[in-house]
Amino acid sequence: MNRRRFIKSVAATGSASTVAAGSSVALAQDAKRETLVVANEFGPNSLDIHGVGANRPAYGVAVNAYDRLMTFGRKKLPDGTVSYDYSKLEPELAESWQVAKDGQSVTFKLRRNATFHDGTQVTAKDVKWSYDRALGMGGFPQFQMRAGSLNEPKQFIVVDDFTFRVELDRRDKMAMPNMAVPVPSIYNSALAMKNASDKDPWAATWLRNNTAGGGAFRVEAWRPGQELIYTRFDNWKSGPLPRLRRVVQREVPSAGNRRALLARGDIDMTYELPPKDFLEMAKESGPVRVISTPVENALFYIGMNTTRPPFNNPLVRQAIAYALPYDRMNDIGFWGRGTKMWGAKSNTPTKAEWPVAHGYSTNVPRALELMKQAGMPDGFETTLSFDLGGATIGEPVSILIQEALARINVKVSINKVPGANWRAALLKKDMPLIFNRFGGWLNFPEYFFYWCYHGQNAVFNTMSYQNPAMDKLIDAARFETDPKRYEAQVRNFVEIAFTDVPRIPIIQPAFDVAMQKYVQGYMYWFHVQADYRTIFKA
Repeated sequence: MNRRRFIKSVAATGSASTVAAGSSVALAQDAKRETLVVANEFGPNSLDIHGVGANRPAYGVAVNAYDRLMTFGRKKLPDGTVSYDYSKLEPELAESWQVAKDGQSVTFKLRRNATFHDGTQVTAKDVKWSYDRALGMGGFPQFQMRAGSLNEPKQFIVVDDFTFRVELDRRDKMAMPNMAVPVPSIYNSALAMKNASDKDPWAATWLRNNTAGGGAFRVEAWRPGQELIYTRFDNWKSGPLPRLRRVVQREVPSAGNRRALLARGDIDMTYELPPKDFLEMAKESGPVRVISTPVENALFYIGMNTTRPPFNNPLVRQAIAYALPYDRMNDIGFWGRGTKMWGAKSNTPTKAEWPVAHGYSTNVPRALELMKQAGMPDGFETTLSFDLGGATIGEPVSILIQEALARINVKVSINKVPGANWRAALLKKDMPLIFNRFGGWLNFPEYFFYWCYHGQNAVFNTMSYQNPAMDKLIDAARFETDPKRYEAQVRNFVEIAFTDVPRIPIIQPAFDVAMQKYVQGYMYWFHVQADYRTIFKA
């Protein structure tokens, strides 16, 4: 080879190497731009939202890996951020629906091109099996379905492969939105039944560790206590294809470590940090932004088990309500990030709204007098339990409560329940005193009370409270069509709740999320889990 040819061959080889290197760099940049890395305090304890004891992060699996017949629309809030719109329903797995004139049935037309992750076509048989399963599993999913009058399997009718009808006993304003929440997710019935047995007809054991969905993302890997990895389902037809191809959701228990990872750019998003961190980051001018959204129909509260002494005595419960250090809990536990639920002029509400503030405030002499009236001037010993998965708020608040109740001669021991076990602990209903949080998915006062105060004793009636007069008002409000009667019913059951005070509302929370400024498309949802379908990196 002469000199000229050698130089040409080297130049050509060099150009090819440069192109290859450039392509590799571009591919790496694309992969990074299409991958979201999230770190949170704890992850799901199950991949099945219907499973017994499934925790809040398990709701996120349902949102991202499964479809529902419908979803909610979106709206822009005054601060420019985006939220779901509970007043607007939009198609998801169903491309259309028709509500009967009497409001007692709705017929859905399914997308004919929708498939599950394994390629199996979605049919109305899968929808019926999934709705039947939500009822058949009992507990939380069953109560959720019944909150919208989805009470019996016979109401769910397969008309043909792509037509599904729901029949109602009577018109219920919560029936339609209830079919857009995460519980009535649609499962691949054939895949699930392959993994069922006579003792486990709903494949609960298999679905705890595996998914059978057709949502926008499939679960690539789940290592409990470590990480959950999603990859995009490229054949998803129930909405715009997500711009993210991969989501890595890691468990980092230390709030300090999560904040440091975010500051260094090692993760893209986190929530469940202490309110103090969100407050500080919101004031900083660095690469991180904080989005804060008030959580409708949600409360942090102190719950008292009304089935056992001493909390079966309403005078004791009222004494506790007057002894709590509300301002200190707000300042130290919540750092002022939320809406105060105490200090109203009285326990009689003036409007048919929820949440609203009650009339209790810190008044130790009044608390001591009530303890005396209850026949317990020397106090008693009890245990206060909280979810260790929410320790950033739960621990300081619990310590403050412990100190405050000592002033009325109540000696409190603190029980820290691991986050993965908290729902199971609530189901037992044997904890005497708890610090907890509940948020109603449907934004109606009677929906919150149906879950938390009704005598049917759902899992979230953590106080096991029973009051037939309360039940009658809640049931009436659910189906009331006259605005004046409805307002009176709501005001009356709220007043009973404040007088009997089985639970003491503390704060209506704000939901805070911290993310890199290049993360776009975030939308707030009532289930307070990230919906990765709309998120992308700018």
